[in-house]
Amino acid sequence: MENLTYQPSAEYVAACGLYCGACRKFVKGECPGCKANNKAEWCKIRACNIEHNCKSCADCTISSIDECKKFNNFIGKIFSILFRSDRSACIRRIQAIGYDAFAEEMHTKKQQTIKR
Repeated sequence: MENLTYQPSAEYVAACGLYCGACRKFVKGECPGCKANNKAEWCKIRACNIEHNCKSCADCTISSIDECKKFNNFIGKIFSILFRSDRSACIRRIQAIGYDAFAEEMHTKKQQTIKR
């Protein structure tokens, strides 16, 4: 992966807990990231966060992440298998240490997600 020359930012945390700031497409300027990507209207997680004025699912007070049908949808399960991604662990990590520390941690590790 390219050298991450910009500063880590909580703004690069996606609605589902992934860290866009370590994504190759984001780093190359080919994707604006979750929050600014208007083409991502298909994402039920992003739409739910926008509707409830949450930065990510870490801010949700409606249901637990493990029980949420929007978070645990079919596309998310496929993504999880293909990329060995544990988005639930990302959400729990954000809740434990906060957005800024999570962004710093993922930036340092150059990882989009916590691996399964």
